[in-house]
Amino acid sequence: MRTFVHLALFASAIAMAVGAFGPLVGAVEGRNIAFEDLRDGFPAGQTLEQVDGQSGSFVTSVTLALLIIAAVVLLAALFGSRTLGWLGVLAGVAVLGVLAWRLDESFGLFDNYRDLLGDTWGLYAFGGGLIVALLALLIPRERAAAHTPLPARS
Repeated sequence: MRTFVHLALFASAIAMAVGAFGPLVGAVEGRNIAFEDLRDGFPAGQTLEQVDGQSGSFVTSVTLALLIIAAVVLLAALFGSRTLGWLGVLAGVAVLGVLAWRLDESFGLFDNYRDLLGDTWGLYAFGGGLIVALLALLIPRERAAAHTPLPARS
């Protein structure tokens, strides 16, 4: 990989890790959303404020998944592995996609943009880092330098 691709992946992994601890939607943080909420959906009749009031464990929260994804992108930057980079980016898109789908299904997230435009810097940092990592992985690899033999001296 090119050097600036390593640097872009490293910077995006740091932004993703910081964003994992911030508010994702409204005041809801990743630690308030459990994996069961993503798998089964949020309980009927629950509001975003009630989701924010949940105190989930770190091990079963979305924050852990987001941190693992950021760590995979960081490892891709450190070792120059495009496979790890693509794995991290695709996993990040999947987690954010499922999160958006479940939040829209339960709370009509895309009907009321106020929750998305408020203090959601965690979502912006993680999503922005994910976009930068995706763009960095789309940059072509370096070409191998062609070895041309020196002309023979007489």
